[in-house]
Amino acid sequence: MTASSSKTFLVCHGAWSAGWAWKKMHPLMRAAGHRLITPSYTGLGERAHLANPSLDLEAHINDVLSVINYEDINDIVLVGHSYGGMVATGVADRVRERIAQMIYIDAFVPRDGQSLFDLFEPAVAQMRQAAQSGDGWRVPPIQIPPDTTAADVQWLTPRRVNMPIKCFEQKLKLQHGETTLPRSYIYATRITPSDTFGQFAKRTKSEAGWRYFEIDASHSPNVTAPEALMALLMEIAARPA
Repeated sequence: MTASSSKTFLVCHGAWSAGWAWKKMHPLMRAAGHRLITPSYTGLGERAHLANPSLDLEAHINDVLSVINYEDINDIVLVGHSYGGMVATGVADRVRERIAQMIYIDAFVPRDGQSLFDLFEPAVAQMRQAAQSGDGWRVPPIQIPPDTTAADVQWLTPRRVNMPIKCFEQKLKLQHGETTLPRSYIYATRITPSDTFGQFAKRTKSEAGWRYFEIDASHSPNVTAPEALMALLMEIAARPA
């Protein structure tokens, strides 16, 4: 593969998770000649010891912005998974000149002034109650999808940590309005009864500026269907518009 066709994928990961959850994707990306960067947000993964009640969405946006700035990355394929869609939307707003295209994987797609809780209202009361019954500022992980293998459950479970609730409460503030960057949405079709991301599948199917894709997987295809996800990412990245 030539250097010109090599791409840099930067992942904004989901809640309760971190960069480690993308472990299966790294060898696939390397084999295809691409670079995959999977930073962990403050308070999660290997940075769990930095967790504190003040952590919010803005802190996680700044985590990723710092990686972009210090690593001096350009022409980025910015990937947002789940909660990471909130983060990726904020990141792209601040450094859109460095982003080639955006790919949302079963992710929240906020508009200006929306929080994750605004987009996930059925679960808000339960999550607030769960936080209050613990230390008051963190939400315990939600259930792992049932089609996850026993080996993967054993891998995931001890590494998923409680999520600072302010990350879900804080409303995203866009400085430049709705993005015009090329963007794609991947909807994981093995849905839960609540079908949290069906609203975004419906929206991105019909809204101008989007390309819409589906994957036969549950919510975290980076864990349960890495090869299928890799093929889809290659297809999308090769034709951004």
